[in-house]
Amino acid sequence: MAEEPFVDYYELLQLSVNADEDTIRRVFRHLAKRHHPDAPGGGDRKQFDRLVEAHATLTDPQARAAYDAKYQRYWSQTWKVASEAADGETLFDDVSMRDRMLTLFYVKRRRSMRQPGIGELELARLVGVPVEHVEFHIWYLREKGWIQRLETGMLALTAEGVDQIEKLQRGDATKRLTDGRNPEPQNN
Repeated sequence: MAEEPFVDYYELLQLSVNADEDTIRRVFRHLAKRHHPDAPGGGDRKQFDRLVEAHATLTDPQARAAYDAKYQRYWSQTWKVASEAADGETLFDDVSMRDRMLTLFYVKRRRSMRQPGIGELELARLVGVPVEHVEFHIWYLREKGWIQRLETGMLALTAEGVDQIEKLQRGDATKRLTDGRNPEPQNN
């Protein structure tokens, strides 16, 4: 069963999180009149129902305390997402993670054509992150056609994935040559 999307009752009622019960009731009455299904112009039944739910939750001390805890978790998570999006390293880290994953799939495919698959849990362990952190990368690699799900349920590199790995390796070799990181062989 899918989780219901979070509804910000404070935003819905156009209130501060510190609003007292009298303010909540006053604002609710004003908005409820406007959105009531019997209001001139037809109102908005869906919005009215949301307002009633928000009012009932925020005017019941126990329900409000439970909602406020959920509200804090939601906004903490939202700010983490915003912070991560502002961090310039996230994109670089993601590209690096996908490159490592592709390399693992490549090595597995090369070593065992009969059993080329890697499961999500094994993959997460190999790259050293929780399984939830590889889900995005798996989605991306599958969408690009670089990996596929086998009949066994495991994931394996495709021919397009081999091409991508080889392209990455050629780029790294060229970069090492132009950066001077590939010293000339020593003659002893």
